[in-house]
Amino acid sequence: MIETRLLSTDELLSSLVDEVTEIRVRENAALQMLAELDRRGVAGELGYKDLPHVLRHAVRWDLHTAKRWIANAALLANEITPTGSELAPVLPLTAEAVAEGALSIDHVAVVAEIMKTVPAEHEVTVVGYARDFEPATVRRLGTKLAYTIHQNDPEPRDPKPAPPGNQHSMQWKNGKLEIRAKLDKVTGAKYEALLDPLAKPRPQTPDEGPDLRTREERQGDALADLIDLMLRADQLPEHGGEPVTLTLTMPYEDLANQVGHATLDNGDRVPADQARQLACNAGIIPMVLGGAGQPLNVGRKTRTFPAAIRRTLVTRDRGCAFPGCGRPPRQCDAHHIQHWANGGDTSVDNAVLLCRHHHTLIHQSGWEVRLVNGIPTFYPPAWLARQRSPRRNLINTA
Repeated sequence: MIETRLLSTDELLSSLVDEVTEIRVRENAALQMLAELDRRGVAGELGYKDLPHVLRHAVRWDLHTAKRWIANAALLANEITPTGSELAPVLPLTAEAVAEGALSIDHVAVVAEIMKTVPAEHEVTVVGYARDFEPATVRRLGTKLAYTIHQNDPEPRDPKPAPPGNQHSMQWKNGKLEIRAKLDKVTGAKYEALLDPLAKPRPQTPDEGPDLRTREERQGDALADLIDLMLRADQLPEHGGEPVTLTLTMPYEDLANQVGHATLDNGDRVPADQARQLACNAGIIPMVLGGAGQPLNVGRKTRTFPAAIRRTLVTRDRGCAFPGCGRPPRQCDAHHIQHWANGGDTSVDNAVLLCRHHHTLIHQSGWEVRLVNGIPTFYPPAWLARQRSPRRNLINTA
């Protein structure tokens, strides 16, 4: 028995990782046994109604827990490692990672879901995601992988029905106006870009204390502020050092040839012809990769990142650069890789976009970030990965 009080924090976390890995190995063995019991029809053999009722007596699980374990066993048996020595695993690399204790059953479910949408040779990539990230991020990366693989597939012959247009309804109830809206992704992205800076919590003051409004209340007040601002169109707020804008990013060749797609600053894609139209509108900045640049280094003059540098960081990082984070640029700060107080320049080559949470994490934890071939690359603390293998954010890459 480990005397946990005598361990350092790193040793304690490292030991926890080892224990969870062992739990997963043993859980895998138990699930394999459950799958075999289910295959044998053991409930009928023993005179029980079904297998959950057998397990209620055998291991004292309630029926809800027993049914969940049986469902997980079926997932493992049917999707990953079929019971029976004569059968090869359906997903051999996944089966190998499960046997090592590298994946939880939640990881297995997501991997199986993704592998139904991509060719078998991409299992190595999907399992790599699962080894590095939690299931929710693995699902997002898998969705992006499937899109990348199939984006050049022939279009279906039957045209898809046109998506519904923007919808907005209003109704007065008890002296208040209730508003409901459904917006297309471009309009929705612009709406978010306008509302987000206005919905931030108010700074704490001695007179008012902290901002106790809920997120819904802050967004409602932000909409009220936005209405007032639109009545004074020349006084729109700044966000990230420049007026609120929506950024479109795409290669110059694609824009010129009207092919491919542009990426909005929230990660959504729009076709090239729509990007060309949007680029003509006020409040939208086209960031064309390979186009003319602006001064991207103000040296030691100031520690505040000017709009030109931030705009280029948005183009490069596409949001928070921390591995697995999908926060859009408008929710991110520019971070000096080498701190300005320690001699670091205010430049693109010494900067990375980070959301507030990961910005704090980088300053207060063992995580490190460097630019490797111009790409933000992160190194986890030793307790998380003994070899400190580099990681990148695959969600926000092109």
